[in-house]
Amino acid sequence: MPQTVVLASTSPFRKQLLEKLHLTFLTEKPNVDETALAGETAQQLVERLAIKKAQAISPHFEDALVIGSDQVCINNGVILGKPHNFENAFKQLKAASGKSITFYTGLALVNSKTGNIQSLVEPFVVKFRALTDEMITNYLHKEQPYNCAGSFKSEGYGITLFASFEGKDPNSLIGLPLISLIEMLENEGMKIV
Repeated sequence: MPQTVVLASTSPFRKQLLEKLHLTFLTEKPNVDETALAGETAQQLVERLAIKKAQAISPHFEDALVIGSDQVCINNGVILGKPHNFENAFKQLKAASGKSITFYTGLALVNSKTGNIQSLVEPFVVKFRALTDEMITNYLHKEQPYNCAGSFKSEGYGITLFASFEGKDPNSLIGLPLISLIEMLENEGMKIV
């Protein structure tokens, strides 16, 4: 019997990404405090939270591979969270105009049977076009990305805001680095292809 795969997230975006691998999997909501620790870097934060999310779910399964992921967006050393409304999203996009911002995505895979933990942090850089107030307003009204770190959906209309991308896996920008996840799953003996 194949191991159960569990995505420790209720994010519809991460679920859609994982579906690309044609795996049967469950989704579970991890109850994890996402507050940054004093002195913690963005990279340390996302890796710690990815591990914590997977570990929060793994005790509920005897033999499962549990996937945890977390992401932050950095602009000029400042972590950008989810904007939650038009005003905050406008400010985030205005501040990103013409700049390169970095997304750090933490990924963890916990084997609930063996306790083995694999984790990493994958960076992805987005270079924004010079954005006018009108461009930002039009974009926000069309896509309303108020639940997305950085105030855009790269998999949607947000692509209109960018000049270029730089990174190993464009899926990491959406929240789940599939190339690295495939390697982790294969390390645990799961055949993907």
